[in-house]
Amino acid sequence: MHSNHLVVAQNSKSEEFIARGTEPFWSVTVGKSAIIFSSPDKPKQTFLYTKPLTAQGRPADLVRVYRLKNRENSILIIKQVDTCSDGMSDKNYPYSAIFILGNQVFEGCAEKK
Repeated sequence: MHSNHLVVAQNSKSEEFIARGTEPFWSVTVGKSAIIFSSPDKPKQTFLYTKPLTAQGRPADLVRVYRLKNRENSILIIKQVDTCSDGMSDKNYPYSAIFILGNQVFEGCAEKK
Protein backbone atom coordinates (compact mmCIF):
# COMPACT_ATOMS: atom_id res chain seq x y z
CA MET A 1 0.00 0.00 0.00
CA HIS A 2 2.88 2.38 0.75
CA SER A 3 4.22 2.00 -2.79
CA ASN A 4 0.85 3.12 -4.18
CA HIS A 5 1.25 6.41 -2.34
CA LEU A 6 4.65 6.88 -3.96
CA VAL A 7 3.21 6.22 -7.42
CA VAL A 8 0.41 8.74 -6.83
CA ALA A 9 2.91 11.35 -5.66
CA GLN A 10 5.12 10.78 -8.70
CA ASN A 11 2.12 10.97 -11.05
CA SER A 12 0.90 14.22 -9.46
CA LYS A 13 4.29 15.81 -9.70
CA SER A 14 4.73 14.72 -13.32
CA GLU A 15 1.62 16.72 -14.22
CA GLU A 16 3.25 20.01 -13.26
CA PHE A 17 4.96 21.82 -16.13
CA ILE A 18 6.17 25.26 -17.08
CA ALA A 19 5.91 26.12 -20.77
CA ARG A 20 7.21 29.34 -22.28
CA GLY A 21 7.80 31.00 -25.58
CA THR A 22 9.26 34.11 -27.14
CA GLU A 23 8.11 36.57 -29.78
CA PRO A 24 5.64 37.11 -28.24
CA PHE A 25 6.74 36.30 -24.70
CA TRP A 26 4.30 34.02 -22.89
CA SER A 27 4.25 31.36 -20.20
CA VAL A 28 1.91 28.65 -18.99
CA THR A 29 2.18 26.98 -15.62
CA VAL A 30 0.41 23.63 -15.32
CA GLY A 31 -0.49 22.96 -11.71
CA LYS A 32 -2.37 20.04 -10.20
CA SER A 33 -5.78 21.58 -10.91
CA ALA A 34 -5.32 24.63 -13.14
CA ILE A 35 -3.34 26.17 -15.99
CA ILE A 36 -2.15 29.75 -15.57
CA PHE A 37 -1.39 31.71 -18.74
CA SER A 38 0.55 34.96 -18.64
CA SER A 39 2.14 37.37 -21.08
CA PRO A 40 3.53 40.89 -20.61
CA ASP A 41 0.63 42.60 -22.40
CA LYS A 42 -2.26 40.68 -20.77
CA PRO A 43 -3.35 39.97 -17.19
CA LYS A 44 -2.81 36.43 -15.90
CA GLN A 45 -5.59 34.03 -16.79
CA THR A 46 -6.39 30.85 -14.86
CA PHE A 47 -8.15 27.91 -16.50
CA LEU A 48 -9.35 24.60 -15.12
CA TYR A 49 -8.58 21.58 -17.30
CA THR A 50 -9.81 18.05 -17.81
CA LYS A 51 -7.64 14.98 -17.21
CA PRO A 52 -4.86 15.10 -19.82
CA LEU A 53 -5.12 12.78 -22.80
CA THR A 54 -2.10 10.72 -23.83
CA ALA A 55 -1.12 9.23 -27.20
CA GLN A 56 -2.59 5.80 -27.85
CA GLY A 57 -0.02 3.05 -27.48
CA ARG A 58 2.71 5.44 -26.30
CA PRO A 59 4.22 6.10 -22.85
CA ALA A 60 2.19 8.62 -20.82
CA ASP A 61 5.22 10.90 -20.60
CA LEU A 62 5.53 11.25 -24.39
CA VAL A 63 2.51 13.45 -25.18
CA ARG A 64 -0.03 15.21 -22.98
CA VAL A 65 -3.07 17.08 -24.27
CA TYR A 66 -4.82 19.36 -21.78
CA ARG A 67 -8.30 20.58 -22.72
CA LEU A 68 -9.38 23.75 -20.94
CA LYS A 69 -12.80 23.55 -19.30
CA ASN A 70 -15.46 25.91 -20.58
CA ARG A 71 -13.17 27.21 -23.37
CA GLU A 72 -13.88 25.95 -26.85
CA ASN A 73 -10.85 25.43 -29.09
CA SER A 74 -8.43 25.90 -26.19
CA ILE A 75 -5.84 23.23 -25.49
CA LEU A 76 -2.25 22.77 -24.37
CA ILE A 77 -0.11 20.09 -26.01
CA ILE A 78 3.17 19.11 -24.38
CA LYS A 79 5.37 16.63 -26.25
CA GLN A 80 8.65 15.06 -25.19
CA VAL A 81 11.42 15.84 -27.70
CA ASP A 82 15.18 15.38 -27.94
CA THR A 83 15.73 19.10 -27.39
CA CYS A 84 13.67 22.26 -27.68
CA SER A 85 15.29 25.70 -27.86
CA ASP A 86 13.50 28.92 -26.97
CA GLY A 87 15.64 30.76 -29.51
CA MET A 88 16.83 33.33 -26.98
CA SER A 89 19.02 31.40 -24.54
CA ASP A 90 21.40 28.46 -24.58
CA LYS A 91 18.98 26.39 -22.51
CA ASN A 92 17.51 23.26 -24.08
CA TYR A 93 14.18 21.94 -22.84
CA PRO A 94 12.99 18.29 -22.89
CA TYR A 95 9.48 19.15 -24.15
CA SER A 96 7.91 21.23 -26.90
CA ALA A 97 4.66 23.05 -26.19
CA ILE A 98 1.76 24.39 -28.24
CA PHE A 99 -0.90 26.42 -26.44
CA ILE A 100 -4.07 27.24 -28.35
CA LEU A 101 -6.27 29.83 -26.69
CA GLY A 102 -9.30 30.44 -28.88
CA ASN A 103 -7.90 31.70 -32.20
CA GLN A 104 -4.38 32.39 -30.86
CA VAL A 105 -1.60 29.80 -31.14
CA PHE A 106 1.54 30.02 -28.98
CA GLU A 107 4.52 27.76 -29.67
CA GLY A 108 7.44 27.18 -27.32
CA CYS A 109 9.23 24.78 -24.98
CA ALA A 110 8.41 23.17 -21.64
CA GLU A 111 9.96 21.45 -18.66
CA LYS A 112 8.69 19.67 -15.59
CA LYS A 113 8.19 21.96 -12.63
